[in-house]
Formats: sequence, structure tokens, C-alpha cells
Amino acid sequence: MKFRKEKDSLGIVEVPQEMLFGASTQRAVQNFAISRLRFSRSFIEAFAVVKENCAKVNGELKLLEPNCVAAIVRSCQEIAEGQYDNHFVVDVFQTGSGTSTNMNFNEVIAHLSGKLLKRKVHPNDEVNKGQSSNDVFPTVIHVAAADSIGHRLLPALRQVREDLENKTKEFKSIVKVGRTHLQDATPLLLGQEFSGYESQIQKSIQRIENTLPSLFELAIGGTAVGTGVNTHPQFGKRVSKRLAKKYRLNFVEASNHFEAQATKDACLEVSGSLRSLSVSLSKIANDLRWLSSGPRAGLGELILPEVQPGSSIMPGKINPVIPESVLQVCAKVIGNDSTITWGAASGNFELNTMMPLIAFCLLESIEILSNALLVFSEKCLRGLQADTQRIQALLEHNLMLATPLALVIGYDKAAEIARAAWKQNKSVREVAAKLLNLSEGELDKILDPKAMVKPKKV
Repeated sequence: MKFRKEKDSLGIVEVPQEMLFGASTQRAVQNFAISRLRFSRSFIEAFAVVKENCAKVNGELKLLEPNCVAAIVRSCQEIAEGQYDNHFVVDVFQTGSGTSTNMNFNEVIAHLSGKLLKRKVHPNDEVNKGQSSNDVFPTVIHVAAADSIGHRLLPALRQVREDLENKTKEFKSIVKVGRTHLQDATPLLLGQEFSGYESQIQKSIQRIENTLPSLFELAIGGTAVGTGVNTHPQFGKRVSKRLAKKYRLNFVEASNHFEAQATKDACLEVSGSLRSLSVSLSKIANDLRWLSSGPRAGLGELILPEVQPGSSIMPGKINPVIPESVLQVCAKVIGNDSTITWGAASGNFELNTMMPLIAFCLLESIEILSNALLVFSEKCLRGLQADTQRIQALLEHNLMLATPLALVIGYDKAAEIARAAWKQNKSVREVAAKLLNLSEGELDKILDPKAMVKPKKV
């Protein structure tokens, strides 16, 4: 490998010849050889877009020459398109402010811009003009998260909600056994059961949407500690306005720069809503696994789409692999939320120094949830079917059909009938017909499962 010499305030550093970054990034590579974790495509794109618009505002304010602005803008656009992802090499576990990653971007942009201008472009004085890692990095977190939520996660959630709504309508006439405590309970409609799932997703959408205003506040313009030292008073406002137009989202300059840089409460709020979504998804995915269990020795009320063989040893076995994949994603998101919670609690004075880890975990949660929801929709929910014969067979032997008898003969006598039916392996109807002085018509009316799926006057 060939190297070139780069210089920073600490001295000379050898950098691989083919890499576009400089001394600061190379030091970070050497100092933080900790994991194989690197920032995602969405983060790199957002970082480049923020840098691009910072350069444009510096041009508007006549703080950078037009040709320099044009070179920086073009370089940032190429980075945003994904042309240089392999040059962003700094480990997630690095300086807590994200300075190493900010300098990675500054140096790559400066290198590319310098080629265009045929002169040296300074990564700090020109590319980073009016900025600090302490306001750029949290700005990028908010931009990347809000963009990913608004344009990926929420559309995926709405698709799942629509799928569940369709199943609610499709199953609206199917009466089935209800279950509480994993034991048989009074009947309900399969459509009613799915309406609960649909409502869970709709409420998750609302919770996530409610967190977006916090993400829309951007730290840019606060520079080192929130005072805005070394930047133009209009810088933060103008950059935020440009980003709002670019992403079609309501980005604004932070109402309080000291809060925006010293805390990561907004990220914690968003992560909390993702945790809640994961809990809801876990309930839905687990229910589908249980309701489709079998095919002969389980509940077997639902039939999941067959997407792949389930066993390397048992021929013909089909497993609920899509719900299981979703459950693993939910576990990871809940784990990420714990990490984000600890990170958000680690702010000291004017800066939170766990920003890279918070950024990585938050964006990972959004990405894997978005992907899992689309897979869940396409490969599970749309092709989901009800096994009406199995549902009817289980319903006919449901001991809790004795519940309406309590209004006629009292709780204790109804319980005796239910227990007798269980011990004799008979239906409630069979035992009730033998023990009670009721006509067939009266029994039909009392024990009609369809009459039990909604309230009635007593």
C-alpha cells in the first residue's frame, strides 16, 4: 500500500494514497479500531446534505467565494449520491461529540473540492465554516431520523395498518374462540381480533408522529456550546430553512441551542415511540405464530403464507419465519432503546458525549423496523387466511359458551355445566340439554355464539 503525508496540528500522519480523507480521519482510524460498525447510508447522505446547505448559506452571507461554494456543493451532492461511501471509515465508538466523523466529512469534501478548484481547500476554514461538530452532528441525527421516519417508516406502518384493516373486513363474520390467560374465553369475531391489531398500529403511527416536532428543531447555528460563537447570527435559521425545503419537512432552528446540544432528549423521545411500536408488533407477531400453530397439534385457526421450508431434518415442515424475523427486530429495537436511554442520560454541562452511539442505534432502529414492516406486509399479512373449519370445530367445543347460561340459571349452576362438559368430553349444549328444563329453541337462543360477540341488554 502506498501512502502520502498529511499534516495536522499534532504533526505528520501517513494516509493511504487512495483515500480521500486527511490526517484527522487517519488518527481516528488508528485510535478507534474497536468495532466493524460504521454509520449507515442514510446518515452519510444526511451529513452531506447538511454540509452542502451550510456551504450555500455561507455563500449567501458572502463568507465563502462563489467558486468555492460551487465546488463544495458538487462534492457534497456526489457524496449524498453514494459515490464515496468507502471513504467514511470512522468507527461508531469514537469521540463522543462525533468530531472524528465531522472531520472525516470535512476532509473528504475538501479533497474533492480541491480537485475541482485545482487548489487546496481547507477542511476547517472553508468546509466547516460557521460550524462545530457540536452543532453539526446533532443536526445530522435529527435530519436523518426525521427523513427516515417521514419517508420510510411511516409509509411502511401505514401499509401494515391498511393490510390489517383489510383483514378486519375480510374476517368480520367469522366467530371464533376468545382466549384470556391462554385459556378458552367467550367468543368474538376474528375481525374484532384483527381490529385490535389495526388499532395498535394506528396508535403507534400517532405516537411516532407526535415525536416529529422535537426532531424538527435543529442545533445548527449553536457552534461549540450553544452561543453561536464564530458563526453568522442568521446561519442556523437559513440552513434550517434550506433543509426544510430540501426534505419537505418542518425543520427550524432550535428554540434553545443549549438544550439542543447538551441533551439528546428528542432522540430519546423518538426511541421511546419506536420501543412502543416494537412492543405492539411483538404482540401481533406472536399472536399470529400461536394462531397458526400446528398444522394438526396446535391452534391452527390461521394459515400463514408458506415462504420457505422450515426444517433441515423434518420434511414438509413450514415455520412462521416472517413473524419470527419481526420479533427479532423488535428485540433489537428495544435493546437499542436501552442504549439510547443510557446515552441520553450521559450529557454533562454543555454537551452530550454519546452522540455517535445514539445516532447509530436510533437510525438502525428506524431502518430495521421500516424493512421488517414491509416484509411483514408483503410476505405475511396480505396472504394470511382463516381456517374456518378449524375455527368452527374449536368454537363448538368451547366450554365458555356456558357464560350466557349464568344469566338464566346463575353462575354456580352454569359453572357446574361447564365442568361436567369438560369431564364428560361433551359440548356445553349437550350437557345443558340433559340437565336443564329448556327447549331446543331456548338453548339455541341462549348458546348462540354470534349473540356473544357484542353487548346486549341484561
